[in-house]
Amino acid sequence: MRWFWVDRFVEFESGASATAIKNVSLAEEHLHDHFPGFAVMPASLIVEGLAQTGGILLGEKFKFDHIVILAKVPKIKFASYACPGDQLRYHVDLLEANAEGGRVNCTAHVGDRLVAEGEIIFAHLDTMDSSMAQAVDQKNFVFSMGLMSILDVDGVSEAINADA
Repeated sequence: MRWFWVDRFVEFESGASATAIKNVSLAEEHLHDHFPGFAVMPASLIVEGLAQTGGILLGEKFKFDHIVILAKVPKIKFASYACPGDQLRYHVDLLEANAEGGRVNCTAHVGDRLVAEGEIIFAHLDTMDSSMAQAVDQKNFVFSMGLMSILDVDGVSEAINADA
């Protein structure tokens, strides 16, 4: 993945739930055009931050043996927005995890204010039809063991490395 929409994890319960933080900053180029005069984090990037949080949770459950991709967003509802200076708090609960992929329930908050809530479905690319897998540029994926050290999830990286 070329962009990270998660700055750090603050809670991580293996196989169950994760909470991550994204600090919205005016230094982010996309905020200068969205919207002129009233900068807000694009909704699609909030969904991507939720997906990265959920995808990492799912990937860790299977010790990153699979390539996790966002397959579908069956429902998402936006109640508010995030502006520069806000801290988005992404929370995901793993509802389902199997050989084909998984499903999370997710929310995004700024303080106590709900920004978004919904559900995201993931697929394991390596278990799909080979013609589909070959069509995907795999350098765009973040869900690997290497990412855990970048995000430094408290104790999770060490626990996974000890199992390896």
